[in-house]
Amino acid sequence: MKKGYFYIAVTTIFFSLMEIMLKSMGNAFNPVQVTFTRFLIGGLVLLPLAVRHLRKKNLHFTGGDIRRFALLGLIGVAVSMTFYQLAVVYTQASVVAVLFSSNSIFVMVFAFLLLGEPIYRRNLVSLGLDIVGILFVINVLQMKLSLAGVIFTMLATVTFALYGVGGKKPTEKFGGLVNTCMSFLLGSLEMILLALLTYIPGVAAAMNHAGLTMFSRIPLFSGYSLSVLPAFLFVCVGVTGIGYACYFQAMETVSVNTVSLVFFFKPVLAPILALLVLGDPMPVTKIVGICFILAGSLANILPPMLAARQKAEPLAASLDEEAAGMERILTEEADAAERVLKEVNE
Repeated sequence: MKKGYFYIAVTTIFFSLMEIMLKSMGNAFNPVQVTFTRFLIGGLVLLPLAVRHLRKKNLHFTGGDIRRFALLGLIGVAVSMTFYQLAVVYTQASVVAVLFSSNSIFVMVFAFLLLGEPIYRRNLVSLGLDIVGILFVINVLQMKLSLAGVIFTMLATVTFALYGVGGKKPTEKFGGLVNTCMSFLLGSLEMILLALLTYIPGVAAAMNHAGLTMFSRIPLFSGYSLSVLPAFLFVCVGVTGIGYACYFQAMETVSVNTVSLVFFFKPVLAPILALLVLGDPMPVTKIVGICFILAGSLANILPPMLAARQKAEPLAASLDEEAAGMERILTEEADAAERVLKEVNE
């Protein structure tokens, strides 16, 4: 149990620093280049753990499994994380961190529409609180944030929620670790292939003509220097590799509801760290919005945790009573055996 909470703490710290480290790199890298590189490295870090899991469970991939992983990689890495990286470029790191942490409300909607999962009252309460929190964070009445940055953030949030819902069946079959590893690797390879296409003269010219110069001749190896290397390695190896590895290691030792506390603490910790490291402003509206989003998270995760605890208490009491009964029986049998021995000796 203590090991599980250690993994949760490590994951929370890495995930809370992600937007800050990405922002600190400035314009040293192309957003697409950062995305495919960090998920390729992150997938390679997870690969040994995924292979061990497959061997332990004696699981094997089919052609359909590979296609499903490739589609998830396209949605979750190539599309969602490109929007995410663009969001970090165009707006405050703390805003991206807080808004992206609300992706659970979109997971709920997609799970209802695509999987037919029920929506409970606590889900609707959480949805309402999160929406109010988002409106406060972006401060719609006196919006000073980049509109493009907010739009990119919400597109990243929605598409990542779709990735999460789409990954439910592969996760049930292979586990979250394998699903994440394969989608990371295939998604990053897909991005590399797409990046190579931008070197075709016609494609490059079309991107430039449309004003999308960052998607023309996307660099693969440029931008690396000693000044940005620490932040780059932290994001690739630390966040996308070790962070996700600790996340899944935590799932093996504590409940899923407990692990979800990572996304409860991140909206609080990330803005504080962004204020200290980057000097991101912390207006009253952002603080109020964070409080609403936290309340929404609590409304969603607290009832299942309490229900699980209430269910566990009678079971524990029953086990204690059964153990006490066994102890009484053993004591009585020991006393009876002692009496028999005394009679025999007499």
